[in-house]
Amino acid sequence: MTKTTRVRKGYEAIAETSPRDVSQRQKTIKSIKSKADAKRSFQDKIVDRGNSFFGSNVFLYLNIAWFVIWLVINLGRIAGLKPFDPFPFSFLTSSVSLEAIILAIFVLISQNRAARIADLREEVQLQINIMAEEENTKIMRMIVLLLQKNKIPVPEDKQLRDLLRKTDTQKIERSVQKQIDKS
Repeated sequence: MTKTTRVRKGYEAIAETSPRDVSQRQKTIKSIKSKADAKRSFQDKIVDRGNSFFGSNVFLYLNIAWFVIWLVINLGRIAGLKPFDPFPFSFLTSSVSLEAIILAIFVLISQNRAARIADLREEVQLQINIMAEEENTKIMRMIVLLLQKNKIPVPEDKQLRDLLRKTDTQKIERSVQKQIDKS
């Protein structure tokens, strides 16, 4: 086996992506949410369970049933039951307002936690994008070297020169920071 053949086979082995590799990457990406879920505090778990229930059809039907029963009782439609919150149902109004406040707080807590997870995903995505940019630049450099080695003319244009430069991550970070500061 010649040196060229060994090198070629080595690169082919590196270039191959098995289904197991793809599956492993998918598990890694999914595990970000799993790890975040595992680190939830007791209160976060309660909020998540509450949101699951409060966002369900069962909760909607229970609320409708509760309001209908409340109204029927307090309109005096059931003989033998004296209304405890007669029209204009001020106690019902207060309890509905209190329920709305509690539900809104549950939703906000859940949204804040979801935003923290989304921020983490964005950070991972940024790192992956930077690595991909570096890999693409390296590949383009290798192609240019191969073209030069084989005496094939390489186009001399500004765009190619720009693409062959190393990505200035500090410049990108400063630009993003300026945009954040303007917000």
